[in-house]
Amino acid sequence: MYPKVIIPLDGSRLSESILPYARVIAKALNAPIDLLQVIDPETIEAFANPGSGFFLDVVEADLRRSAKDYLNTVSRTLNTNPAVNCLIDVGNPAEIIVSRAERQPEALVAMSTHGRSGIDRWYLGSVADKVLHASRNPMLIVRGQDVQGLEGPANIKRLLLPLDGSPLAEMALPHAVALAKALGAEVDLIRVYTALTHAYYGEGFIPDYAEMTERLRTDAQQYLEEEASILKEQGMNGVNCMIAKGDAAAEIIDVARKSEDNLIAMCSHGRSGISRWVLGGTADRVVRYSQGPVLVIRAAE
Repeated sequence: MYPKVIIPLDGSRLSESILPYARVIAKALNAPIDLLQVIDPETIEAFANPGSGFFLDVVEADLRRSAKDYLNTVSRTLNTNPAVNCLIDVGNPAEIIVSRAERQPEALVAMSTHGRSGIDRWYLGSVADKVLHASRNPMLIVRGQDVQGLEGPANIKRLLLPLDGSPLAEMALPHAVALAKALGAEVDLIRVYTALTHAYYGEGFIPDYAEMTERLRTDAQQYLEEEASILKEQGMNGVNCMIAKGDAAAEIIDVARKSEDNLIAMCSHGRSGISRWVLGGTADRVVRYSQGPVLVIRAAE
């Protein structure tokens, strides 16, 4: 499925929030892990002081050694995986991450948002946002939390897969199903429909809003049941159907918050390229406001 899992870290506890999820997915897929730390040139310049003997190359060498020690420490918590590589680079963090991911387009990029590295003031939140909007790779995103217990694997018992009836949304199906099978998890198919708003249609015509809304609900249920039937024929067990009425992003987030140990998987449209990739509105809101992990699948251009 994913031949490699790339995990960018900035040295903060918040950025390490992704580790439990990346750890369990990499193990389930038997995929090697690349731990990546990027040193911003501005950090090197900030520490340089030629008058005191702290030349740029000396400062860079010291930061590289520190990064290597840090990544080696993290790698020891991932010893259940087939291979863990520690990579250190210098440059713009978002550009370096995107560039490395592009070398293996099918690799999964896993990172947390709102991480902060402290003295070098690299906010992983903004970096993650840039990578999310620029990379073509599938991405696993989780909001950084300053919590304990990051050394073990996370529990992922179900994948929440929002579908709106479009071929675009259905592009996430193979990813969700393959991952669910590898994790031994269930799949919840979710369809959100919007209630009709009253409007003036002219004299002599009053539409039956209740009947029309019921038709939307029925169509949504039928669509999900058909998709679930296809998945079951493909050998997927534990497929459930859920429908909701309201705003798509809000309902998806609400469903995720009401259940534990889940992962939202969804597809988003857009064009690749830094500053050109426009994340779909619903996916963007789910990524930004969901408290749990979100798997974002890239749609073909």
